[in-house]
Amino acid sequence: MIAPLPDLLINPIILAALAEDLGRAGDVTAAACIAPDARLSVAFRARQDGRLAGLDCARLAIAALDPRASFIIDISDGEAIKAGQTLARAEGGARAILSAERVGLNLLGRLSGIASLTAQYVGAIKGTGAKITCTRKTTPGLRILEKYAVRCGGAINHRFGLDDAILIKDNHVAACGGVGKALERARAHAGHLMKIEVEIDHLDQLEEALAHGPDVIMLDNFSLSDLVTAVARAKGKVVLEASGGVNLTTVRAIAETGVDVISVGALTHSAPVLDIGLDAIG
Repeated sequence: MIAPLPDLLINPIILAALAEDLGRAGDVTAAACIAPDARLSVAFRARQDGRLAGLDCARLAIAALDPRASFIIDISDGEAIKAGQTLARAEGGARAILSAERVGLNLLGRLSGIASLTAQYVGAIKGTGAKITCTRKTTPGLRILEKYAVRCGGAINHRFGLDDAILIKDNHVAACGGVGKALERARAHAGHLMKIEVEIDHLDQLEEALAHGPDVIMLDNFSLSDLVTAVARAKGKVVLEASGGVNLTTVRAIAETGVDVISVGALTHSAPVLDIGLDAIG
């Protein structure tokens, strides 16, 4: 079971999306065509196979417009789904459900697409001991949901923002005048609970990085042979993260080099939307 996100964190996203869609006059189509007291029962159904994430977004979109609507979940987030399966059912005011439909489906399809792509990456490295993680390459305003979807796909989360871990990238290194100097400054600044990661671009930087004891070393765009060498030199003293050039064709070989973590920006910036629809039911 995937621990759900608190409604308190999701609701602001839902309300902003509904406000965008309802605009200045509300849903004029529903107001014109649907009687104020009409009721409607609907089912959220998968149109293709994948991994489910985001049902709470659909639930809260409907609840925002009809707090008395019922919402019954048939398949939980994080589970594999098949085309044609009913994922959840709702019943409530027809106007409210139809007005909330697109917001709910947009987020449900987006998050399920991320979870589905993530599950493919996780499956591709099964048995290697490595873990797949996401990055900060997320849709502005949707990071918490997209990071949650990554977990639904079976992977782990990287840092959530600039404030929860120190990650020294190549431009930080350039601005500081070297890997060692950057790590010295980071160690002097960090509290006892703050992790420090440094990115290196080639093997020549590895010994300098190891000498300053970071928690994680990111091996950016390393060849497979250089990844193997880095793993051998590090001797388990530090977590090694491979990054760059990762896709479903290459990820297995990267994992087999012995790295601990593989970060994949594509999980959130390139995942296709999973096709999920809303059908009226009797």
